[in-house]
Amino acid sequence: MHITPDSIVLARIDWLVLNATIVFTWLVMAILVAGAWLVTRNLRVRGKISRWQVFLETTVGLIRSQIRDVTQQNPDKFLPLLGSLLLFISLSNFLAFVPGYYAPTGSLNTTGALAVCVFFAVPIYGVYLVGVKSYFRHYVEPVVFMLPFNILSEFSRTLALAVRLFGNVMSGTLLAAVLLSVAPLFIPIIMNAFQLLIGQIHAFIFAVLAAVYIASGTQAAGEERTEEASA
Repeated sequence: MHITPDSIVLARIDWLVLNATIVFTWLVMAILVAGAWLVTRNLRVRGKISRWQVFLETTVGLIRSQIRDVTQQNPDKFLPLLGSLLLFISLSNFLAFVPGYYAPTGSLNTTGALAVCVFFAVPIYGVYLVGVKSYFRHYVEPVVFMLPFNILSEFSRTLALAVRLFGNVMSGTLLAAVLLSVAPLFIPIIMNAFQLLIGQIHAFIFAVLAAVYIASGTQAAGEERTEEASA
């Protein structure tokens, strides 16, 4: 029983190790890239619109709507990052029903990398939207002694993002494997279906939390800049 796909080594060349996490991450990325190319190659604004284009527009519309509700800002500037995170995690978890497949989100390396992307996205969006001075000033508010605590909170929530997603995916896989060995056939099937649903929920939660973190940084700094301008 493999708890994480990192432990499944498929090839080893000297110091280079190719494990299941890397292979299935590439597979998910390839499916996303191929799917995006197939869906967008014949986009139309009039005439007969394909079902794939309708599906694409509906998906993007739902993501934009959710980002707008969470951030209370124009969603277009956040859509590429948050949409990519949501689709990657969602597809990674959804493919868990395929025999021999191991979700790369069951590796702490993968979830940690996704969380690091969010970690760096927060100041990048903050500086881009409100400026360097306005963004970094909120780290010393209300007093300068809050600086280490505010920095620590940035690292702690990044760690929480990574561990939460990793723990939920890993525990679901482990539970399904245990039930398969001790329970009748239909129980694991039901659990796998339930795991697929839970995987989509956690993909949604990860994207929403990323949106909240990004929005909180830009809004806090933006409010300070607005107060200075009004004064």
